[in-house]
Amino acid sequence: MIKILVISLEAETVKNIRQFLAADEYEIFWVSPEEDCISRIKDIRPRVVILERGQRLNEAFERLRKIKEYDQLLEVIILGLPERETRIAEVIRAGALDYLEQPLKVEALVESLRKLGEKISIRQETYHLERELTGKYLFEGMVGRHPAMLEIFSMIERLAKHQITVLITGETGTGKELAARAIHHLSVRSQRPWVVVDCTSLPESLFESEVFGYERGAFTGADRQKAGLLKEADGGTIFFDEISEMPMTSQAKLLRFLSEGTFRPLGSNRSVKVNTRVICSTNRNLREEVRAGRFREDLFHRINVAEINIPALRKRKEDISLLCYYFIDRYNGRYGKAVRGISNRVKKILFEYDWPGNIRELEKVIERAVTLTTENFIDVQHLPEELLNKVNKIEQSEGEDEPYPYGHLTLAEIEKKHLLEVLKAANFNKQKAASLLGITRQALYRKLSKYGISV
Repeated sequence: MIKILVISLEAETVKNIRQFLAADEYEIFWVSPEEDCISRIKDIRPRVVILERGQRLNEAFERLRKIKEYDQLLEVIILGLPERETRIAEVIRAGALDYLEQPLKVEALVESLRKLGEKISIRQETYHLERELTGKYLFEGMVGRHPAMLEIFSMIERLAKHQITVLITGETGTGKELAARAIHHLSVRSQRPWVVVDCTSLPESLFESEVFGYERGAFTGADRQKAGLLKEADGGTIFFDEISEMPMTSQAKLLRFLSEGTFRPLGSNRSVKVNTRVICSTNRNLREEVRAGRFREDLFHRINVAEINIPALRKRKEDISLLCYYFIDRYNGRYGKAVRGISNRVKKILFEYDWPGNIRELEKVIERAVTLTTENFIDVQHLPEELLNKVNKIEQSEGEDEPYPYGHLTLAEIEKKHLLEVLKAANFNKQKAASLLGITRQALYRKLSKYGISV
């Protein structure tokens, strides 16, 4: 049953709408424009608002703006006295589903609600299409349809078959560990240990003992023997995350292991041999680190047998929608929600943002939004204020640098240029061009004749 909220001073208007619509399909609510309409919308959660405009159309514009600010997806039908076509076009551009003349006719209302059904159907089709695409472009926990990502997926599959050392590069949050896990999962070692060494979190004083292990009595407090993470990964894969942070002393020991397949635990005079594959990642430029003397050149060449570079999210923005739906599904399950997607306004904001934290940042934004929304869709009010502020700053700076598009053209020259642009956008269909311009077809013909435009 579709809920409809009627905003009107007249009880007769509500009575007519109830008579026009089948009671088993629609549930009609009434609120006076003098009341707090947004509060009633929050309580009732209608699918459609029918707004009786009153004497002044500007008041209807203001109510429409407030409703759309609260919920961009809420459809609004405005009722009112006959208006010029240009004014009706303004109402539609402002976000209304339709403008219906009074006295209201049943055929007009039914046709308007049919339009609503079409929009809902399109949204559902889009929703299912996005879901299908997300599944199609899901690879070992990674999502992407950008050509660079599809090539990375192919490369991971090829590298997984071999036992060579792999270096994965990319900014923080791009999914380097996911790529490393995919290589391990697709390899013959998939059933053996997967061990992660977070080089950023291990202090230099503990790094060697944690990774390579130690003998009892090797240092003060070493009251027992410890095998170490490298030994723990025997038969499987060890992943050195952010290897550029590895201490120089440990770099020498890792180099020896990669060369000989053996290492010596702290305090031991015997070598330990293990069979483990090494995958490394870094968010730094290791060639620059080598030049700066912070990373061993010989180790760099040892770990860089094959390199996978994962692009930043700002360079693969066509993947944002897929990633959003992937994370929505994940957090719907975690938090018991039924969020279906994101509004067009949110899509625009997410595409304009540069994502310094990449996919990890996007995931946190979607998780937050899923927990906050009480609707089926994520809208602007569910996004972090910091993100919105940054997008606003980008738009303002772009606006400052953007030159005035018409230079020093006269008003007539500007109008002629605009007419040509609209005609081109309408594929030179005069009826469609007139509609886009908000004028009659006859008025369009007069303007074309005035400027000598032949179509």
